[in-house]
Amino acid sequence: QVQLVESGGGLVQPGGSLRLSCAASGSGFSIDFAAWYRQPPGKQRELVAGITSGGSLTYGDFVKGRFTISMDNAKKTIYLRMNSLKPEDTATYSCTARLVVGVKTVSSWGQGTQVTVSS
Repeated sequence: QVQLVESGGGLVQPGGSLRLSCAASGSGFSIDFAAWYRQPPGKQRELVAGITSGGSLTYGDFVKGRFTISMDNAKKTIYLRMNSLKPEDTATYSCTARLVVGVKTVSSWGQGTQVTVSS
């Protein structure tokens, strides 16, 4: 069973940066699509960024050029670089991936990592 484990969250001051990582454990699969979502306190989950194995990207409107998603399929890891962080970016960030296992595709979610932007 493939598991996704996020890391890199923490407390950062407004204007600061963080890089989140999402590592997929296991073998015998490739990542077809991956995305980061976030859920701010008391709000619904929203898409932050998505990436396909072919390199197509999508971002939430609120990103406005501040975040960059990338993927290293050899390392089975998805990254989210976040710059110019704002207090409203405070949320639990989770990754999800659509994995190709043989002729099947499976989806998996990580447990999430907390990002707090505060002075």
